[in-house]
Amino acid sequence: MAANGIEVIRQMVERTNAHDLEGMAALMHHDYQSEQPFHPARGFGGRAQMKANWGAIFTGVPDLRAEVLASVQDGDVVWSEWHWWGTTEQGEPFELRAITQFTVRDGLVVSGRLFAELVEQGGADINDAVESSTGHRPQLEG
Repeated sequence: MAANGIEVIRQMVERTNAHDLEGMAALMHHDYQSEQPFHPARGFGGRAQMKANWGAIFTGVPDLRAEVLASVQDGDVVWSEWHWWGTTEQGEPFELRAITQFTVRDGLVVSGRLFAELVEQGGADINDAVESSTGHRPQLEG
C-alpha cells in the first residue's frame, strides 16, 4: 500500500536532512510539476529539474536542515509549513520559509505549489513595507 501524503512529506524531511538526493527524487513522480505563484517564471516540470535544483542547494548550503512545523491533508493535497536553514559555502546564514501544497497520489508527489521566500535579515518594518508597496504610510488612529 502506498504511503499517505503526510507520510510522504515526513519522508521528504528525513531524506532532505540526510541530503539523500536519490531518496528525495524517489518520492517524486517522473513528471512532477512545480509552480511558485509568487514567482511564476520559476515553475518547471520533471523529476530531473527537481534533482538539479536540490543538488545545487545541497552544494551551496552543505549543512542544510529542514523541518515541517505543521501539515494537514485534504484528499490528495497536503498543506505544510516548511523551514529550511543552514550556512552557505561562503559562510552566510541561509534561511527559507514556505507554505507548500503538494498533491500526492500512489505514494508519489505529482505536483507542488510553493509559496516560499528567503527570510530577510533586517529589512523594512510593516509601515515601510506598506508605504513601499502602496505609496501610503499607515496612519494609526488615536
